Amino acid sequence: MRQINYAAGRYSATELKEIAISVLVLSVAFTVLLNFRNNMDILLLFVISVAIVCTSFMLHELAHKFAAQKYGALAEYRMFPMGLVMALLFSFMGFIFAAPGAVYINGYIDNEKNGKISAAGPAVNIVVCMAAIALAMLTTGMLSSILWMMASINAFFALFNLLPIYPLDGSKVYRWNVPVYLMMIAAAIALLAIAWFDIL
Repeated sequence: MRQINYAAGRYSATELKEIAISVLVLSVAFTVLLNFRNNMDILLLFVISVAIVCTSFMLHELAHKFAAQKYGALAEYRMFPMGLVMALLFSFMGFIFAAPGAVYINGYIDNEKNGKISAAGPAVNIVVCMAAIALAMLTTGMLSSILWMMASINAFFALFNLLPIYPLDGSKVYRWNVPVYLMMIAAAIALLAIAWFDIL
């Protein structure tokens, strides 16, 4: 486990730097991936990728951070350099699979608090997905396509993280509250089906 020097405030300089690096590298990876499938300006693809990364991965991690801080724990995001490298390499193969980073928590957290902190990330993805689907249905053209893409990525990210396999969020949510876990994973599956049905 990496040594974390927790800041007294809400963010440390190191954390902000590693958030920025993670967003940049993941955005480049998504740009490479989207460039395989879209005949669009590369700069526009990068802007779209930044929006996707910020509304899926980064909001997910920050939700964990803020939930932990709500319970009085110290929490900071740290990137996984090898995970970011793998994301970039995989993007050139036509897909993205990576573990770019995580929020480290320091403080007394019981089973219930740990479950709620873990649920916060996927919950944000589910909410973002629902909002993106609603907006996509009200728009047309490129904007609608981007929103459907954002919806599908958030739904997939929520579903993947809800798998009941340690150290994924799902294992901790399941241990805390099975009904909540079942509702969340059912929502993620349903939303992913809706998003993929439209894309396909």
